[in-house]
Amino acid sequence: MVDTPHARSLKAQAAALAAQGQLEAALAGYQEALRAAPGDPEGHQRVAELLEWLERTPEAARAYDDAALAWTQAGDLLRAVAATVLSRGLRGARPQTVRTLAERFALAPGAPAPSLALVPEGTDPGVPILSWVGRESFVALVEALEVRAFWPGQKVVEEGAAGDSMFALVEGRAEVARRVEGNARQVVATLGQGQFFGEVALVSEGPRLASVEVTERSVLLEFKRDHLARLLTTHPEVDVAVQAFYRRRLVENLLRTSPLFNKLSPELKLTMSREFDLRAIPAGQVLLTQGQPGDAFYLLLRGQCLPSLEQPSGRTVALPELREGDVFGEISLLLDKPVSATVRTRTDCVVLRLERAAFERHLLSQPGLKGLLMRMGTERLQQTAKALFI
Repeated sequence: MVDTPHARSLKAQAAALAAQGQLEAALAGYQEALRAAPGDPEGHQRVAELLEWLERTPEAARAYDDAALAWTQAGDLLRAVAATVLSRGLRGARPQTVRTLAERFALAPGAPAPSLALVPEGTDPGVPILSWVGRESFVALVEALEVRAFWPGQKVVEEGAAGDSMFALVEGRAEVARRVEGNARQVVATLGQGQFFGEVALVSEGPRLASVEVTERSVLLEFKRDHLARLLTTHPEVDVAVQAFYRRRLVENLLRTSPLFNKLSPELKLTMSREFDLRAIPAGQVLLTQGQPGDAFYLLLRGQCLPSLEQPSGRTVALPELREGDVFGEISLLLDKPVSATVRTRTDCVVLRLERAAFERHLLSQPGLKGLLMRMGTERLQQTAKALFI
């Protein structure tokens, strides 16, 4: 039995008492509700929180363990892990509790590791990273996590600031915002329970790409880079899971937001996700060479690239800089001609590369997409032609 009308009524009364500051009475109310519905994870969670607020630390630690087991029974991995981490912070966390979570949620022995490919619609991908490692790594990973609580209006991360961690929203809601022209704040997404953000900062030292501000009381799990780094020598599969999540998110965002791909069928997106090759390219490396055959289509995910054109006179002319979200290499593939300009990375970059054969098989078979690529290619050729006569 998880919940009953009587238990819900008792919890509502207890919540009202807690809001009035009557913590002892609220605790008694929640404990009575648990006697009516012993398996209710929310009831166990509220009892643990009240015991912690009342500084009854040993009891609170045991109550968080009970909450973790109840959330596990309910199938809620993030809440179960958060309760376990809170118990650990109170010097609780019975070893068997974490083992129970690992047996329920971690990869079973012999199960395949996660891949770059997207998860087909209608299937359960599990919880990224946590459910993508084996049991021993799961236990070590839980030990490395922290729980953070935020109140409405508080910022979790600030656009442009240095970042070194990723977050999972255990409960609550948050807004993702970016600065646009005139330094105005524009909300670009809303996050809810179970969603992740900040993964770029987990695997790189770049600045935060957006701000995240909670809109209601929220609890988050924080994955810190330095904490995870300590696990890699003994649990290398954690790094594999982190990298797989990072790469998958990049491809998902690309296929969802790019005008080149967002109208493709889910089946074609799934197929194409397996074809992309994600590459980290250092600054100063040539990706395309003018006059050479084109062998791939590129999409720039992070960093900047400098295209340039060598005129017949030997003079080199710089073309407009390529930034995140820009594509290149398509002209040569579309027209089956040599590359029209050299492209060199100006900064460290992350690119998605699609081999010629995959480009022709998937993209050129889509009438609307082929037309869009032709228009983009024509604009690029016009820029090149203009540069020739400067």
